[in-house]
This record gives sequence, C-alpha cells and structure tokens, in this order.
Amino acid sequence: MRYKRPDYKNANSIVEAAKRELQFTLSLKPTDEAAATIVRNIYECFRMLGDALLVARGIKSEDHIAPINELLKLKVNTTRPIYLIESLRTLRHSINYYGYQPKKTEVEDAIGIAKSCFFPLFEKVKEIITEA
Repeated sequence: MRYKRPDYKNANSIVEAAKRELQFTLSLKPTDEAAATIVRNIYECFRMLGDALLVARGIKSEDHIAPINELLKLKVNTTRPIYLIESLRTLRHSINYYGYQPKKTEVEDAIGIAKSCFFPLFEKVKEIITEA
C-alpha cells in the first residue's frame, strides 16, 4: 500500500460507479455465456466499495485483498454474512487465472450475495466518506 492525500471526491465517484455497474450487472440474464462476466462484475463492485474507503483515507492499494478486507471490517446488517464476499474473490480468481466456468448455482449465489450485501455496504461506505 502507498499513502497519498485523501480524495473524497474520487472516493464518492468510485462508490457511485460501483452502484451503476452493479445495477447493470443485475439486469443481465444469468446464462452460461454471461456467467463469468456476472461473477467478475459483482466482485469488482464490492472491490470498488473497499477501494473507495481506502482512497478516502489516502491509501492506494496494490492488490485486491486490501479493499475487500476494508469492507469486511464494516459493521452492517445484511441478510447474508459479508465474509461471503471473500468467496467471490476466490471464484473470480479461478475464472480469470484458470479458465473456470462458473456453474449456474454459483452465479445465482453471487447474485444473492450482491442483492443481500451490496446496498447495505454501499450506504455504510457513503456514510463514512461523507463524514470524513
């Protein structure tokens, strides 16, 4: 990680972009052809939320682990545990680096995680960025 000046405007832009991307991704029909894209995009939206937290604190992450860890530290009420986001990271890694084709159940699970966890985390991240 590298330290720089906190950038709340950029952090807010990242959060809003994550929301737009997720809304688009959730509008996609979960087919075999779209499966990898859906999982990747959902993961990326969560990563962007974590990245926004880091940007607001003046930290530039060098990997995907730090932003996800920032999200996992947040206290939010969700219908599913937020630690499941880590499983999205693992699944995305398998897709990107091993050519794994996600099963329909895995895509449906990723969509379920997004629907239950993203918006509570989105609201919490917005609150943190706004208060900073």
